[in-house]
Amino acid sequence: MLGVTTRAIWHVPLASAVETYRVNLGHRHLDVGPGTGYFIEAASPPHDLDLTLLDPNPHVLRKASKRLAAYRPVAIQADVKKPLPVEGPFDSAALSFVIHCLGGPMKHKGRAIRNIADVLAPEGVLFGGTILGPQEQHGRAARAFLRAANKQGAFDNGDDTAAGLHEILSESFEEVAVETVGSAAMFTASVVRSPT
Repeated sequence: MLGVTTRAIWHVPLASAVETYRVNLGHRHLDVGPGTGYFIEAASPPHDLDLTLLDPNPHVLRKASKRLAAYRPVAIQADVKKPLPVEGPFDSAALSFVIHCLGGPMKHKGRAIRNIADVLAPEGVLFGGTILGPQEQHGRAARAFLRAANKQGAFDNGDDTAAGLHEILSESFEEVAVETVGSAAMFTASVVRSPT
């Protein structure tokens, strides 16, 4: 299902998301909103990966933990928009296809970015992707999906833009790269800014 949705609707090659994991995954890694655990597994990290999974949904945590059992992950049930109950610092963190699900306007989603930055090492990296809102470029199927997902409450990305994403990442990181791929924005952010 992930592959069909990602390729056919959002026009994001799964291989590029997996490569983002391969390039940025650190030894001590925090995965926020791990989904099924597919991206970590597909990236084939070393077996000594120190892995923490964080999600508000216990079913997601159980499923991802089972898939990634070889890495003996620590599973934490928590909301990324609140201070994270984890022991940092982490070398890397992923926020893959989560931001478009977070409630509120994009400016408010910066709280989640800050909470992750607070548990990263100073040179740590945050990476991931998010589906952009309806004012960005989308195909017909993507626009229909966006309307339905926002109406049902599965998404809350009515004003999410690539520029807005860059802005909230830049509040917490000195080095930010955002690239639009199909209906998504793929991003990396590093060098944590001190909290203001």
